[in-house]
Amino acid sequence: MKELLATVKENKKIAEGIWAVTLTLPEPVGKIRGGQFADLSVGDGSFPLKRPLGICAVNGDDITLCYQLKGDGTRKMASIKPGEKLSVLLPLGNGFDLGEAKNIAVIGGGVGIFPLAAVVREYAGERAFCSYIGFRGKEYACLLDEFSRGGRLVVATDDGSMGMKGNAVQAFFSDYGNESFDLIISCGPPVMLRALKAELAARGVKTRCLVSLEERMGCGIGACLVCACKKSDGSNARVCKDGPVFDICEVEL
Repeated sequence: MKELLATVKENKKIAEGIWAVTLTLPEPVGKIRGGQFADLSVGDGSFPLKRPLGICAVNGDDITLCYQLKGDGTRKMASIKPGEKLSVLLPLGNGFDLGEAKNIAVIGGGVGIFPLAAVVREYAGERAFCSYIGFRGKEYACLLDEFSRGGRLVVATDDGSMGMKGNAVQAFFSDYGNESFDLIISCGPPVMLRALKAELAARGVKTRCLVSLEERMGCGIGACLVCACKKSDGSNARVCKDGPVFDICEVEL
């Protein structure tokens, strides 16, 4: 983990309300695993807290982070121009460990697709991925090329404007039985992950499932405890430090 002053290479809109910022790092930070994140400054002293953003792609000294416009901080980020300098702390969190898995199901919804895209990009050509990706509508769809490079892609939208009508979990289970997976990885809003966990249990699916949790984070390094979550054994875990990736059976959703 290093805190660096990175140079903005590109900052552009990629879908409705979704932006991607590419930073050039001044020095190496070591191996970055898909599922890890970065804490990025907004570039304005009136926003003292950095924003935790999923790392979508690593290309040499360049990293790409995606974010959704939600408040004044992220709207300020959208105005940042190439050449500006931003403080960034990375890599943070544990990321996805695929182990020996060869056939992997990817289930992502909304902004939860960002860290999953990095996993597919890293292992495309080495592992077989089948990605089930959900959006509210076609205007919110992005990063589809990243998922396509890993293998089969199934898109779902809430309004049916692209792909099947429904969500990513429904898309996965509508296809379940046609594919054989030895690992499931997922990220999305809590309601999506709860539905995934419940359906896996109801169907008696024993395939290991790793999930990246979306929680509000303060420091990003485990000190402030804002992002604490409850584990199945009754203990607590810090999503930023102990996660954000957990076995789905390990945490309460």
